[in-house]
Amino acid sequence: MTELLMSSPRTERRTVLEEIVVAEFKKALLMPDDEELPLDDSFFELGMTSLLLTMVKQRLEERLGRGISSTALFNQPTVDRLTDYLASDVLADIFDAN
Repeated sequence: MTELLMSSPRTERRTVLEEIVVAEFKKALLMPDDEELPLDDSFFELGMTSLLLTMVKQRLEERLGRGISSTALFNQPTVDRLTDYLASDVLADIFDAN
């Protein structure tokens, strides 16, 4: 998945990352692909549990090929904030690369 991010134009990388994050949350919440996931709602407001968050964290780690802090999903409790965190901390090398 990091190859997809690297091959995307720099201006589109955050959008690609957000799509990956949204897809994992929708899968965990059993949402259909055509249903919109609010990006600014807390994960818990969306119906996530601690167990589901742990599963999403593991799937994101697998897809991104990077470790994610166990507290990241609790400290960045919306898709928008989590995407920002992933881009600036976890995948900084990709987002800083040309």
